[in-house]
Amino acid sequence: MSETSDDRRMAEQVRNMVQRAVQRSVKGLQFLTAGPAPVGLTPKDVVLSRGTLRLYHYRPLADEVYRVPLLMVMATTNKSFVFDLAPGQSMVEFLLKSGFDVYAIDWEPPTADERNLDLATYTQDFIPSCVDCVLERSGEPDLSIVGYCMGGVLSLIYAATHTDGPLKNLACLTTPVNWHGMELTRKWSDERYFDVDSFVDTVGIVPADFIAQGFEMLRPAQKTAGRIRVWEQMWNDEFVKSYRAFERWGNETLPLAGEYFRQTTRELLWRNGLMTGSLSVGGIPVDLSRITVPVLHAIAEHDHICPYEASKPLLERVGSTDKEEIVLKGGHVSLIAGPNAVKRMWPRLAAWLAERSV
Repeated sequence: MSETSDDRRMAEQVRNMVQRAVQRSVKGLQFLTAGPAPVGLTPKDVVLSRGTLRLYHYRPLADEVYRVPLLMVMATTNKSFVFDLAPGQSMVEFLLKSGFDVYAIDWEPPTADERNLDLATYTQDFIPSCVDCVLERSGEPDLSIVGYCMGGVLSLIYAATHTDGPLKNLACLTTPVNWHGMELTRKWSDERYFDVDSFVDTVGIVPADFIAQGFEMLRPAQKTAGRIRVWEQMWNDEFVKSYRAFERWGNETLPLAGEYFRQTTRELLWRNGLMTGSLSVGGIPVDLSRITVPVLHAIAEHDHICPYEASKPLLERVGSTDKEEIVLKGGHVSLIAGPNAVKRMWPRLAAWLAERSV
């Protein structure tokens, strides 16, 4: 009996299934015994180091560079290498090759002596120190800032309290303004049941595990689902490489200074101070309408940490005339890193900045 095309097709499918099963077993053992994924490989120099603060300057990858340097501000809960996961999967690398002079703020775990760091420390001391360093090294009079998540909140506070400063452009990525829009986070931290003062006074430094568990409670099955996906894709080297980098980033959640956590919980999450205009840092009122520089806000369509209701009001609150909102497919992290980011967000961000960086 002669072999039909259907027989050949079925035989090929069986061979592929067997081959992938073998690869999954072999590579699964390699996955379990491998060390931490290599991340943050784009060449850089530490140009400022003070306490929990680190400022990186990335070495150029383009022959011609835009005049206006770029400062990236990371959320205080995580390491900045999510901006630079791996070659070919790095926002920093993409921006460097697009002709930008890139700096990034990174955070180290605060020590017990740094338990009193607060919003004023970050927005009136750390960020201004980095801005001064960038301008001094670049020789330029102004700069652009890109803030991610809570890094975007800190950037907004800085911008609103330094309106005569050197900020030229501000891009915020998945940045919450209406904190009452983060309904599930508010439920976990309901002020009727959570005594934040007693908690902070007891621990001093909020443990990284406490922060990480808070994120996991927003989507309890996410970690398990991710492990199932990586097992199914274990034969796919690129998928596994990306997964290991993301997993490392998620596992290296940072602890938080107690006073910073207390103030964020009280003034932002409970009182919604950024939305209502009642927030004050270091005695300085934070009025977002005082921000008049060009503003870009990128929102993730399926963001479980910063939902659309939390991020939507940003452009309504700033006083800028040049402002743009983009809503892109993806989640809180995949908006800025991963295959979708490479195709969607990075080119949009680079094009927006390019028009305003000459």
